[in-house]
Amino acid sequence: MRLSKSLNRSLWVFHFNSGSCNGCDIEIVATLMPRHDPERFGIKLVGSPRHADVLLVTGPVVHAMKERLIRVYEQMADPKVVICVGTCGQSGGVFYDSYNLDGPVGEVIPVDVFVPGCAPRPEAIINGVVKAIAKLERLQEGKND
Repeated sequence: MRLSKSLNRSLWVFHFNSGSCNGCDIEIVATLMPRHDPERFGIKLVGSPRHADVLLVTGPVVHAMKERLIRVYEQMADPKVVICVGTCGQSGGVFYDSYNLDGPVGEVIPVDVFVPGCAPRPEAIINGVVKAIAKLERLQEGKND
């Protein structure tokens, strides 16, 4: 895998847990371990959304996290891509009718790539990141035209 010239640096990802059960978070950590090691391709987790190109969101959006998720999304510079990891983030999953749920991630912020599964395997998460890279490259090429 090689990044195109339009994306001329490493891809930086910010992880945000909007209320997940931690299953998707464990799979994200498994993705970062030496077996898969996406950092060798330049994909790196960062600690601030202001430095990130991609927002990786896990879990359904609970009431306490809705405003924080919107604030984190707005802090990211354009162009940006949002990946929703897991079934709960897509539809609410087993928590869909919970009193404390403000909805799936797609109802709070725009989502570009969905990674289905409960919890998705590291290979699926990496596939989602590859789709996000393609989307980010299209956005940057459109911006350069």
